[in-house]
Amino acid sequence: MSRGAAAIVTAFERELDAIAHDGAFAGLEIIAHRARPARGATELSVTIDRPGGVDLTLCERVAARISANLAGIDGTYALEVESAGLDRPLLRGADYERFAGQRARIVTSLTVNGGKTHRGTLRGLRGEAVVIETDGGELVLPMAAIKTANLEYDPRADLKRDKLQRKRKDGNDRQRGN
Repeated sequence: MSRGAAAIVTAFERELDAIAHDGAFAGLEIIAHRARPARGATELSVTIDRPGGVDLTLCERVAARISANLAGIDGTYALEVESAGLDRPLLRGADYERFAGQRARIVTSLTVNGGKTHRGTLRGLRGEAVVIETDGGELVLPMAAIKTANLEYDPRADLKRDKLQRKRKDGNDRQRGN
């Protein structure tokens, strides 16, 4: 890695830490970041999340802040800021506690209970293991055996919730005579 690339990576990581502690970005969580050489430049990527979701404006604000702090450094880079998305990765033990009650897809490196892909509702942590409720009952997966884990978005649940909200609104409108 060239001197310029090393300076870019150092400044990038320092700026991510500053953003995570900046009140102007309250609630923002840096899920993951990466810096690697690519075609004579340094490729920088950061994945962010925030309660209520991440929009394009927030991604642009984060990118602008990082770019402003990298502007004076010799070297070229490409920067990508992205949302964790609806299928947010679960990377830390605290993620399993935070998203307890939501559906998740967990892939293990070892066969557990006859499979390596497990879907269910997160129930949190039990020691060094993740607990999920599956159709077959409670399943305890050692954290060391988890290869990948993501929240599982179910668009049908959103459609069902929207339908119920519209029915309630229509019922309230009829009661008021509208």
